[in-house]
Amino acid sequence: MIQLCSIASGSSGNCIYVGNEDTHILIDAGISGKRIKAGLDYIEVDPNKLDGIFITHEHSDHILGLGIMARRYNMPIYITEKTWNKLKTYSSLGKINESLVNFIKPDTLIKIGSIQVMPFKTSHDATDSVCYTFVNDKYKIGIVTDLGNYDDYIIEHLKNSHILYIEANHDIKMLEAGSYPYYLKRRILSDIGHLSNELSTSLIENLIHDDLKYIVLAHLSKENNLPDIAYLEVKYLLDKTKICNNQDIELFVAKRDIHSEAIVLL
Repeated sequence: MIQLCSIASGSSGNCIYVGNEDTHILIDAGISGKRIKAGLDYIEVDPNKLDGIFITHEHSDHILGLGIMARRYNMPIYITEKTWNKLKTYSSLGKINESLVNFIKPDTLIKIGSIQVMPFKTSHDATDSVCYTFVNDKYKIGIVTDLGNYDDYIIEHLKNSHILYIEANHDIKMLEAGSYPYYLKRRILSDIGHLSNELSTSLIENLIHDDLKYIVLAHLSKENNLPDIAYLEVKYLLDKTKICNNQDIELFVAKRDIHSEAIVLL
């Protein structure tokens, strides 16, 4: 068994749970400790039993609650050395016991309980951003957000996933017509920004296989996207795929301010 639950997703805060009967992992802590605990309560996971938190990068919507979670639950932190050195300059995190910090490297496998975690590099305007795949004896979960583009390296890491959690940050037309200043629009649309609905769909098209069960669209912009727009664009692709190979894949959009439904593969 393996389970994924998006506790929060979007530019205002991100936190994901991945785990099974004996291993419990968080990815990012970009919301308050109170909200993280509420999400864990929903899936009946005791935060004192968390085996660690894996950080993708240092932007505030991914690390806001890191300090309180580490102090309150004495929780191990898995992070690249460059990202940790950047975080140490953030007074807002408060003091974190450095004995809890474990350095990771892209493309170097880590075993946490019964789950194997593989970090891989992403193209984002952060110090040393990464995302992760999670594998147990039967299933693979691929998680990738906060990247401006994808390439064969990203595809290689995510391929053969049974659950895909993939950024669909913005609709290009909404972003271009919106109120963001020009420099911010350019940043989001750049190769170190965020995946558009179109690029997200294109990436997913490269990752569809016979055993893919779920796709979760994540990290949607509040101002420059709508859940229905992202959903329908990917749904159109999946409907074409189903015609070709009679494959059913369940598609969800991760909720912004509350936890999403848990996905469980038995």
